Amino acid sequence: MKRWQILPVDADAVANISRLMNCSPVTATLLVNRNFLNEKDARRFLDTSLTQLRSPLGMAGMDTAVERIVRAIELGQKILVFGDYDVDGITATALLFEFFQHLNADVSYYIPHRTREGYSLQPGHITEYAVPNNIDLIITADCGSGSHQAVAAAAAAGIDILITDHHKIVDRLPPAVSVINPHRSDCCAGFENLAGVGVAFCLLISLRKRLRETHFWQKVPEPNLKAFCDLVAIGTVADIVPLRDDNRIFTAAGLEVIKSANRPGLNALVRESGTNPDTVDAQDIAFRLAPRLNAAGRLEHATTAVELLTTRDPEAARQIAAKLNELNKKRQTVEQKMLADISLMLTEQPDLLQNRSLVLAHPGWHEGVLGIVASRLQEMYYRPVILVSIKDGLAKGSARSIPAFDMFKGLSACSAFLKNFGGHTQAAGLTLPVEMIKPFQQHFEKTVAEATVPDDFSPTLAIDCKLNFKDITPTLLDELVSLEPYGRGNPEPLFTAENIEVLSASVVGKTHRRLLLGQPGLETRSRFNAIHFNIDPDKPVPERLERIAFRLRWNHWNGKKTPQLIIEETMAG
Repeated sequence: MKRWQILPVDADAVANISRLMNCSPVTATLLVNRNFLNEKDARRFLDTSLTQLRSPLGMAGMDTAVERIVRAIELGQKILVFGDYDVDGITATALLFEFFQHLNADVSYYIPHRTREGYSLQPGHITEYAVPNNIDLIITADCGSGSHQAVAAAAAAGIDILITDHHKIVDRLPPAVSVINPHRSDCCAGFENLAGVGVAFCLLISLRKRLRETHFWQKVPEPNLKAFCDLVAIGTVADIVPLRDDNRIFTAAGLEVIKSANRPGLNALVRESGTNPDTVDAQDIAFRLAPRLNAAGRLEHATTAVELLTTRDPEAARQIAAKLNELNKKRQTVEQKMLADISLMLTEQPDLLQNRSLVLAHPGWHEGVLGIVASRLQEMYYRPVILVSIKDGLAKGSARSIPAFDMFKGLSACSAFLKNFGGHTQAAGLTLPVEMIKPFQQHFEKTVAEATVPDDFSPTLAIDCKLNFKDITPTLLDELVSLEPYGRGNPEPLFTAENIEVLSASVVGKTHRRLLLGQPGLETRSRFNAIHFNIDPDKPVPERLERIAFRLRWNHWNGKKTPQLIIEETMAG
């Protein structure tokens, strides 16, 4: 059970925002909770038009990268887009590949196999692929910031490399022609929260402008970059970067493009995943579309997902989407088996849960699902989790953290035990020799213990405000829609209500419960349908609930929309 905490709020600030924005006190509370304390900031947040995007022209390395690409196009050089195998990398690869195709450039793409080749650009990719294929220029997508040896190998072979990435930089920049990474110490443009696909999109914004100056678009129709925002939205949401500022704008624009149904592959994936194409939102991307795109790289090869996103053939799209759906089912089976293994491991070694971190290793675990299972365990046990798969004397792992602990800094403090690592504050990947697993585990636990306090390990349910049923109106629901897209940095509002009557309840599916709820003393119009996911179907439902924590959404069904409560947690009376 999480600790329920209603966020403290400045009543005067709420009243002021409510008056200035002409919105309900509830919506004003939500804006204040997200730190929009004046009209200018609130209006900028609510305006998701592409005209609000900040210029990326000042990003470090941008000018050099653009000029090198222009030269490659003018000379007809062979360009290779080299991408990562997760959804961020897949969408960034598809984005760059499609844009260069539009320019009639000589372009191809390459994504490494997750388990056979590993993460990012390696020297072997230069000597065994780029050189034999006469590549002149390699542009990375969502990777490359740590590929020092590969960049050196490329330079020796006369191949230029441009890096577009957003991962934290471990030591120094590789000596590429250009490195566009907002985490560069000399990059002060303020784009640190971009996903890899967002960085790639910034490159295209800058490149399109430069080509306009060279009158290139007199030969080729100038592309509308909004048409590519569906890819940017999917990569941005999938990589769990904050949906604020430019990321929010990218995602809002991308959702519009997805609904316009112009990309056969996404249309097929939307249908295959059971998503309503008319109401697709960020949650659908996160929980329906992204897992299916990710399944390709986790279990087989991520190239399949790029093929889906770039095909113009509806029948081919349908077949690939169906394949990804099957791979996702297979991924779920592998994941459940791994969770069962870990449950048994923890039952046999209960002392492991006395630690502030959880580091587990096993020779049989599938590398492709380590990250997902680590995320599940982090949620279940609320502590930093690292899962490691052992093969051929080498251990490869995925790490997930809680908000109070910076995983990248934690791994940096343990770098003496690691062969390599990389990632972000909340998620990372690592490789280490098998003999280092035990000392690493001990040192990592010590690192976590020194950087945290006991309260950091008590999950909190952050509730925006109390909301009585009588205040739930169509106007409020429409105002909530204006705050979308929701995600990290802009969480979907969470409310609480007290003294709730359970008027009816039934189990749907295997582990979901549909409810009709009301509050005593209120008229029947204040009765609302609710859904509570992932419940114990055998647990009796009380007639009264002391408190509920819930989200509020329009439920679209048969062309109609009605209010629906999404129950997060309950307290029985």
